[in-house]
Amino acid sequence: MEVIILLVILAIAVAGSFLVAFFWATKDGQFDDTFSPAVRILMDNEPTEKVKKNQRS
Repeated sequence: MEVIILLVILAIAVAGSFLVAFFWATKDGQFDDTFSPAVRILMDNEPTEKVKKNQRS
């Protein structure tokens, strides 16, 4: 019985820490930009000098 009480307290502590981390990340602006990460793969970037050099060979 003592083990179940200990596990419940531990589960509440872990859930509370995740909740605090979520609120901290939200307040810090972690989730402000939800559009650009989804379309970043579609954007063309200029090739670097190393890539240009390898393409000439």
